[in-house]
Amino acid sequence: MQGLILQLTRGGFLLLLWLFIWAVLRVLRTDVYAATGARLAPRYPSKAAMLTTRRRVKVAKHLVVTEGTLAGTRISLGSQPVLIGRADDSTLVLSDDYASTRHARLSPRGDEWYVEDLGSTNGTYLDRVKVTSPVPVPLGTPVRVGKTVIELRP
Repeated sequence: MQGLILQLTRGGFLLLLWLFIWAVLRVLRTDVYAATGARLAPRYPSKAAMLTTRRRVKVAKHLVVTEGTLAGTRISLGSQPVLIGRADDSTLVLSDDYASTRHARLSPRGDEWYVEDLGSTNGTYLDRVKVTSPVPVPLGTPVRVGKTVIELRP
């Protein structure tokens, strides 16, 4: 009789262990694959604002590192994309433990620059909003890559 009780107790603990593992995996899956839902809302200015904006459009000409180990670094922008990460062939090579090898890319499209996360571990943030798809970067808006913050300047 004691052998049966011991086997049932072992089976019960094994069942509880598997239920716990299943619950942990379920929570991890929802955290990893859940959509953040944080997207920048498009702004639709009035026609008058659009006309005045068209007259004095400021175009980004420099990329400036405002926080991090490379603070004060300035890169002139051209027509080529800017690759940001720890890889040696990146345009902006970061020595940041929180940055991925190929973390993010800034790409020009007309007069605007778009930031895109390249599947980094810690994510790329545009003014405290996680970037999930290519998003336009307004002038002076902070873009966080690990512990490094960059901005586009005229």
